[in-house]
Amino acid sequence: MVRDVAPPDYESIPRPVVAIGNDYPAHYVILPHRHRRSQLLFGVDGVLLVRTEQGRWVVPPERAVWIPGGITHDVQPVGAVRVRSVYIEPDAIAGLPTACQVVGVSALMRSLLIEAVDLPLEYDPDSRAGLIMALILEEIGRMPVLPLNLPLPGHAALAARCRHFLDGPTPHDTIDDWCDALAMSRRAFTRLFRQETGLSLSAWRQQACLFHALPRLAAGEPVTVVALDLGNNSPAAFTTMFKRLLGVPPSRYFVATSGPGGAPGSSP
Repeated sequence: MVRDVAPPDYESIPRPVVAIGNDYPAHYVILPHRHRRSQLLFGVDGVLLVRTEQGRWVVPPERAVWIPGGITHDVQPVGAVRVRSVYIEPDAIAGLPTACQVVGVSALMRSLLIEAVDLPLEYDPDSRAGLIMALILEEIGRMPVLPLNLPLPGHAALAARCRHFLDGPTPHDTIDDWCDALAMSRRAFTRLFRQETGLSLSAWRQQACLFHALPRLAAGEPVTVVALDLGNNSPAAFTTMFKRLLGVPPSRYFVATSGPGGAPGSSP
């Protein structure tokens, strides 16, 4: 049994963890919203794009995104996608992450999340269901953080330029093109960009191109086509960048999601 919509009062259910399942069709968009509880959003299949004012996150199949309570966000599935979520009270356990992040999902955690949506919302804490929910809380702190976030600047003009790049990457633009667009010297721009994002422009643009590539690769587009569209001189250069950031080449990345734990590199 999958609950297709979250009960309107799920925030007030007197349990530290509540599990909800949703199946979304292609082109479905979850409009900006926020929860009082923190959310662990797990994509069983398909790719999810999550956006906040602070950044963007790509969630490949068999990964999850942690969204702390109170953060306004929207979610855009790439194609049809099945998701399973747990909503967690802020004081359920100590040390919950305070920022959005994409995390790896172990084989154990995957099974727990899929099982959890079939449990009663007001489960008995001393029952099997209570043990499953308690184990989910225990496992959250063990989930590895994956480099699938793209921070956005708070500086308005720089943020607008970054969003424009994300909408249609122009990888042949130089740093001088960005400086000219913002009427800044190279030194001032470089300092501002790193201060606002924690990355160099080169590293940020590589991440942005990766974000643009992942949904296309998940949809089955050839690596060669995607690589050339993003300005790489050869598919090999794109593959090298992809492997450096995600641990495996694109030809294996989505195959790896079906391996143990759904972690990059988990397939033989």
